[in-house]
Amino acid sequence: MVKHVQDEENQRLLLDDHKEKHFTSGEVVRDIIIGVSDGLTVPFALAAGLSGANASSSLVLTAGLAEVAAGAISMGLGGYLAAKSDADHYYRELQREQDEIDTVPDTEAAEIGDILSEYGLGPEEYGPVVTSLRNNPKAWLEFMMKFELGLEKPDPRRALTSAATIALAYVVGGMVPLSPYMFVASVDSAMMTSVVVTLAALLFFGYVKGRFTGNRPFLSAIQTAIIGALASSAAYGMAKAVQAI
Repeated sequence: MVKHVQDEENQRLLLDDHKEKHFTSGEVVRDIIIGVSDGLTVPFALAAGLSGANASSSLVLTAGLAEVAAGAISMGLGGYLAAKSDADHYYRELQREQDEIDTVPDTEAAEIGDILSEYGLGPEEYGPVVTSLRNNPKAWLEFMMKFELGLEKPDPRRALTSAATIALAYVVGGMVPLSPYMFVASVDSAMMTSVVVTLAALLFFGYVKGRFTGNRPFLSAIQTAIIGALASSAAYGMAKAVQAI
């Protein structure tokens, strides 16, 4: 008896110690990646292009800040509309699925069996599940939305959260390549400082992005830096080419 109690206690302790670590903030991280990635790249390319046209530091800074403001609003609005569209799509499908359950319940119940059979369950195993779901219409509807259509119920605050996250991330990223122009009067020196600072930020951001997304961090860092460097080089070279005409 004592041994049985000890075994149960040990099992309980093992369950308490076992805490699964899953990353559950994928949507927020995706929004941050979108905002920071564009924020680092677009103002960086703009500043390089204006520097290549021999604009003053104050002009580069003014134009850059205007672009960051406009870009943050545009990107935030895009995030809002995307999340709102996802939510609208979910609720349209929810109503359609509810109508199908009401009008053709036998067909929908058969689809439950089809879904569960894909997981290796036989009729004698999934039969009680089908019966139980038919007796619980709310759970039935949620099951069909999730396993038949692959749709998760959206967070009602998702659209606003996405807009704010992307816009703020864009501003944070955009201020990195512009910050040297606030303190360095010479546009050439400011541009070189901006290149060093921004490439370092792109490498760091790419590394962190790789860690969060499950990709190889160092490869992600190099890829992100190369993209930023190519964008700024293209803008700088274009400005110089136009100026030479």
